[in-house]
Amino acid sequence: MPEYTGDVPVGTGDGAADFTLGVEEEFLLVDPETRRLVPRAAGVVPAAQVAAGSGHNVEHELQRSQIETGTGICHSLEDLRTELVGLRRAAADAADQSGCRIASAGTHPLTPDGDDQVTPKQAYLRLEQDYQIVMREQIVCGCHVHVGVADAEVAVQVLNRVRAWLPVVAALAANSPFWMGEDTGYASFRTEIWRRWPTSGSPEPFASRSAYDALVDELRRTAAIDDPARIYWDVRPSARYDTLEFRMADACLTVGETVMVAAIVQGLVRTLHSQVLAGDRPVYPRPELLRAATWRAARYGTEGDLIDLEHLESVPAAELVARLLAVIRPALEETGAWNDTVALVNRTLADGTGAVRQRRAFARAGRLADVVDLVVTETSSG
Repeated sequence: MPEYTGDVPVGTGDGAADFTLGVEEEFLLVDPETRRLVPRAAGVVPAAQVAAGSGHNVEHELQRSQIETGTGICHSLEDLRTELVGLRRAAADAADQSGCRIASAGTHPLTPDGDDQVTPKQAYLRLEQDYQIVMREQIVCGCHVHVGVADAEVAVQVLNRVRAWLPVVAALAANSPFWMGEDTGYASFRTEIWRRWPTSGSPEPFASRSAYDALVDELRRTAAIDDPARIYWDVRPSARYDTLEFRMADACLTVGETVMVAAIVQGLVRTLHSQVLAGDRPVYPRPELLRAATWRAARYGTEGDLIDLEHLESVPAAELVARLLAVIRPALEETGAWNDTVALVNRTLADGTGAVRQRRAFARAGRLADVVDLVVTETSSG
């Protein structure tokens, strides 16, 4: 496997147990006075690496105004929360030393200054050469959750089954309503920006792991990708670890929301893993419906109707979230995570997603600077 993968080392390693957790969080770097993006990752990353300590990772991202953190292997939601808080604190302190702040949102509300923002790494410069404006406008941040699945064959079958639930999770994590100085009308405009990549979205079901590997080989042989890391699906087998990596969520405002996403994803993997082993017959949504469901989640978040891909009906977001929780409840109760997960979901539904809270901040005085201030404050809270 090629040395470069694009992954921050998180989650499980070779032969690790099923269902361990690892999370990557991407952050924007903003000026505390102008609230605009600043290309200071070169100073922030090494200082944050030292502050984070061994077993954790802080890396450069596509743009010089972004950084990415990665937890170690976590065996419980409590462990994950502790790691996320520590990493955010390390990143925030390092940013402060460089005269900037970290902001956890899928997009930045303001129009960026200048064009020279791409991180000068060979892999990223090659992407810019190939994809041009698509690459240059990838000033977006996501939350990526790794869940350990030691059996590669089972992992692919779980991937097949989980696709139908990913739009619901994306709706709960929606945190990117503003782009280039205006309200986009979307809860997660990052999702729409990300869809520009030719290997984004969700793949069709795979008959086996060998079928998945064959497709990766075909993509490379046809120069559709130069590395497995260029597969930007909403869920994919990690190129480096025995994990499924979930990539559909915006970067979350708070640690609590990141933990919520990780808990739901882990519950889904546990549930579907059991179904695979039991030989339960899966239901695969048509790609047209899956795309429609993903668009609906990006457009409305939890503020409108979403598409139930199992029952093929449009229902209020809160109702579909309740159906999702019912599916994963036995798995969450088994690990003792049920009460915490429900509390986090209920808080998101009651207080509003990150997108709702960003719009609320803007509505108070009509200033995008207030939105940036909200994001910066919530990023480093608790």
